[in-house]
Amino acid sequence: MKKARTLLALVGAAGAATSAFSTLKSARGKNDKLALVNAAASILVAITGAALAVRGLRKDGKA
Repeated sequence: MKKARTLLALVGAAGAATSAFSTLKSARGKNDKLALVNAAASILVAITGAALAVRGLRKDGKA
């Protein structure tokens, strides 16, 4: 059950990254500085979420 939850977290992080990159592309087109900062922060959050999910999967495999 924990492994399934971790996989869902990984899928969620991938979805968040996709959305963040879409926002980044849109913000660059509009030259909106605030939206660029928001997109960059969202990308960092998605990367952190993915790293935590991967770590969770690795720990499940060792336990």
